Amino acid sequence: MNLDAGGAQRVYLRLRKRICIKPGQSVTLRHAARISSSDPALEERLGSLILHKHHLNDGNRVVIDLMQIVKAIHESESGVIIDPFGDPQVLVIVSDSPRKPRIIVLAMTWLLLFFGSGLAIMNFHTDVSMKEVHTRITELVTGKRNDHPLWFQIPYSLGIGLGMLVFFNHLFRKRFNEEPNPLEVELYMYEENVNNYVIADEMQRNNHNRGESEDREHDD
Repeated sequence: MNLDAGGAQRVYLRLRKRICIKPGQSVTLRHAARISSSDPALEERLGSLILHKHHLNDGNRVVIDLMQIVKAIHESESGVIIDPFGDPQVLVIVSDSPRKPRIIVLAMTWLLLFFGSGLAIMNFHTDVSMKEVHTRITELVTGKRNDHPLWFQIPYSLGIGLGMLVFFNHLFRKRFNEEPNPLEVELYMYEENVNNYVIADEMQRNNHNRGESEDREHDD
């Protein structure tokens, strides 16, 4: 048994960063966090503890704070010692169903990126006079000038494509190794920054609304 010197039960919590629910659904502690305790009965009771019930005026994003969770646990199970780990807030996303990818938008974005990156590469080669560089390199190697050194330019062009595959570590759905590519890292950082901003914005809004409510009660 995980008991302290006074005999109180100890519960370990690790809050999840982000969860999804449907409109009108309740958020339980089991849904919002991972729970660990040496008492299975206590762990089961805490897992079914309701932290928040969504209402239509809550919007599509709700933030559940650690202090709110601690308060709910102490109201339900007095004398429990809580050891939290990880993030201090849980971001709740409210959605009817997962968003389906829009094929037309995806295809247009793919075409835009494909031709845009191709034009960027060609403009770069024009700016640095790459054709003249290839011609000069072949002249130094063979001793003869060739204005169209295809034996050098074709492998160079193929090498650019292979280099992009190695850089992004993907060929369609095939991954070459388990190391994340730079695009995945940037997407992860972008999602983390968005989550942090939404949590901070929701917390600031809640504090502002709470302050207005307290001022209104004080005036009354």
